[in-house]
Amino acid sequence: MSSQNTSIKVTEFIIAGFDTTERPLVVGAVILFIFVLSVLANILNIFVIIYDKNLHKPMYILICNLGVVDILHASSSSPTMIRVLLAGVKTITYVPCFVQMFAFHLGEVMEMFVLAVMALDRLLAVGRPFQYHIYLTNKRTLVLTFFLWIVGCAFVAILPATVIPLPHCSTVLKYTLCSYASVTRTTCADPNYNFNLVAIIMFFLLFFTFSFICLSYVGIIWFVKLSSSNDKKKIGSTCFSHLISVSCYYFPVFIITILTRFGLLLTLEVRNGLVISCILVPSVVNPFVYCLRTKEIKRRIISLFKNIKAS
Repeated sequence: MSSQNTSIKVTEFIIAGFDTTERPLVVGAVILFIFVLSVLANILNIFVIIYDKNLHKPMYILICNLGVVDILHASSSSPTMIRVLLAGVKTITYVPCFVQMFAFHLGEVMEMFVLAVMALDRLLAVGRPFQYHIYLTNKRTLVLTFFLWIVGCAFVAILPATVIPLPHCSTVLKYTLCSYASVTRTTCADPNYNFNLVAIIMFFLLFFTFSFICLSYVGIIWFVKLSSSNDKKKIGSTCFSHLISVSCYYFPVFIITILTRFGLLLTLEVRNGLVISCILVPSVVNPFVYCLRTKEIKRRIISLFKNIKAS
């Protein structure tokens, strides 16, 4: 499509991704409930880890960072979707749209990075239990976390940088939020180049992080074979939470990002549903998984509520 004589000045976008939703109030109420629950649960986990000095260890620092990422990912888009569905306000102004795009995709990228580092943490804990605190100290964990946030921001900054200079021929966003794909489709330029660029970046990140996680678990399985029955149960318990988090995030992402590039056709409703599940499911599952399956966090939360009740 040529941008000549067709480009328009955009001050706001119209979010049309929910136009075919049959029961918008019900969907909006469900998203609102899950969003509030996920934010509160993640804040509780973060507060407990920061408050209890006994939890100032690499594994809990990573769990705390995962909570921050989940809050960012859920908060980047859920309020907009809730506003569209419950209040019927379908517009979002230009600058907040690009801020949402950056925050949403940063949450995506950081979720991959954090899960990959947590796989490394489990590998070291299983394979080198006595040297674990030598290899992975609190300082190294914080430095690695800070470094990954910088790398994530650098990757994601490419997205708005490629869209902002393009002229727009439409103000209607096809999907449920200001994602890179939805904003790119409003431009007058041929979207294939930009889509291919992002596909390469996302494929690289997905392939690198998921392969790293798989290789880490190959190492874990190898060490499990050499362990006693009692140790196998402990190892399985420590890794199960991480495997749930990996499954909840990567399953819908692979469908949207990889399978659709190889010919899988998704209806708009299915695609939007997968995007929403990518945002909300990990954000609400992760804090409960790590709260319920990590004894130290669970014990501290129980004692915290007992103290509140006693007072």
